[in-house]
Amino acid sequence: MCHDHDSRPPAPPRTGDVVERGVLTLTSADGTEFSAAYAAPAAEPRVGVVVLPDVRGLHPYYVALAERFAETGAATVAIDYFGRTAGLCDASGTRPEDFEWQAHIPQTTEAAIDGDITAAIGYLRLRTRDDLPVVTVGFCFGGSNSWRQSGGDLDLAGCVGFYGRPSVVGTAAERAHRPVVMLIAGADAATPVADQLKLADTMRAAGAEVDAVVYDGAPHSFFDRAFGQWEEACRDAWEHVLALTDRVAVR
Repeated sequence: MCHDHDSRPPAPPRTGDVVERGVLTLTSADGTEFSAAYAAPAAEPRVGVVVLPDVRGLHPYYVALAERFAETGAATVAIDYFGRTAGLCDASGTRPEDFEWQAHIPQTTEAAIDGDITAAIGYLRLRTRDDLPVVTVGFCFGGSNSWRQSGGDLDLAGCVGFYGRPSVVGTAAERAHRPVVMLIAGADAATPVADQLKLADTMRAAGAEVDAVVYDGAPHSFFDRAFGQWEEACRDAWEHVLALTDRVAVR
């Protein structure tokens, strides 16, 4: 469990009006339908974000996070990973608290996840404009897959990951070329900090610009109001994420 099912993401350092929010169904390159959430800012977006959830897929935390990103001015899609093995989400458009993600995570593949990200990128550009720069922002399992995009072929402008696993990134790190932000929990019991910093060095050696930040003492999934004592770390993490989205945004 990454964090409590009822937790919600921290507020970003800047906020604006959200003109649209809701859940939807997208279609991946292989024809699979999967659930997603979309949120759009009132102002014309200069950047898009694809949110890659933790192991539980599209649960309410990530629908709320899509809205948080829209508040910062980014058109945002948060995706679910499990359309191929668990079908679409329930009537609420999200995965319930008792969703048995343990049975489905091993059935995911890089190709399927990349296909779903591609569909999300396409949707963002359909709703905005063809040249919208898009970044991925992932958490835990999603953080790993976001970092992996730096060495991949998808049409992305950058990749952000919170507390991911270097083993999931694999040899893609040796091909990294897109800007990467790594937000590392200093007391992460799931992945040693040293392993994540080694991954950062590998990606830098490959040519990627890497912004790696360690939050000393912070637990896995600190970016969560359930860990109120980490509010300062959450604010700082937002600043690093928004520094990347601002840099790649269409001017």
